[in-house]
Amino acid sequence: MGPHPAVAAIRLAVRRVLHDVIADFADQTERTTHAERTTHAGRAPHPELAGTGGRRATLPERPNTPLVLVACSGGADSMALASALAFEARKLAVRAGGITVDHGLQDGSGARAAEVADRLTAMDLDPVEAVAVRVGHDGGPEAAARDARYAALDAAAERHGAAAVLLGHTRDDQAETVLLGLARGSGIRSLSGMAAASGPAGRYRRPFLQLDRQTARKACLVQSLPVWDDPHNIDPAYTRSRLRHEGLPALEKALGKGVVEALARTAQLSRDDADALDTWAAEADRDVRDDAGRLECAKLYALPSAVRRRVLRRAAIEAGSPAGSLFARHIEQVDRLITGWRGQQAINLPGRVEALRQGGRLVIRQS
Repeated sequence: MGPHPAVAAIRLAVRRVLHDVIADFADQTERTTHAERTTHAGRAPHPELAGTGGRRATLPERPNTPLVLVACSGGADSMALASALAFEARKLAVRAGGITVDHGLQDGSGARAAEVADRLTAMDLDPVEAVAVRVGHDGGPEAAARDARYAALDAAAERHGAAAVLLGHTRDDQAETVLLGLARGSGIRSLSGMAAASGPAGRYRRPFLQLDRQTARKACLVQSLPVWDDPHNIDPAYTRSRLRHEGLPALEKALGKGVVEALARTAQLSRDDADALDTWAAEADRDVRDDAGRLECAKLYALPSAVRRRVLRRAAIEAGSPAGSLFARHIEQVDRLITGWRGQQAINLPGRVEALRQGGRLVIRQS
């Protein structure tokens, strides 16, 4: 008799991602090996390598299997993810470890993080770390906690040489992210939600974006996995919590079941469109500059607005404006220097960047 359907579903989702990670790791290893061969071709062996076949005998061998870490809070989603990773890693050419982050925002958080680390170790994950972080205030409590968490995960991945970090975001999380983007009046990129792979070199992987939250919780229940329910997830002081427990249920009551699935589908369609527009903008960026690399207003004006605004956003970020602080209203102001020129003064952007029009050129620079 096979595993429970919920357990089978989470394992299959993780298995697919691990196959992708293994393939990407093999490609990277091959490129690195080829580069090393090219670099050393024709060189005489180093004296320390003589008699070793060209290899320094005292150096360790390159690991031939990728390390995959799971980010685990102890909640149902991430515990289900950790259990599936531990199970699948034993059958594949991959090493599996775990990281839990202590945000220090609740009494006893350090003890809970240590407990989660013990559970991960009991699953035979290695390495396992509990990392404490200091949460700032920029962007509000939810954004600050997220920034601190990702910084810790990035550092852990670098420290251990991990090929990937698995995150337990589900289809429900995706639906919430789309609604939050919609409420902010954000563009199509925000409505595209979370990517299945993101971060440097696709470091972060989200196997559960096609699975609902209840599947992950059921998988924990049937495997007798202890789960910690973060009280912040039901605290109405947090926007996402209110959306989860009030907003989405109200939408389902008004519109019927299937809202979560429809929002997740919208995210994927929006992502496809946003990717295409970003590619178009990257190509257009080269065509709207003069020989000195300056943006030409007439050529910018001829672009479709969705493409033009992407070119402007790219230029502002390259000039030093932080992407996270650069909002649609900023780009709209810069865009009016192209489409509604009436001799306006320079536009001030985040990061001490200014945009101004000079002699038919759009100049975006540090002020």
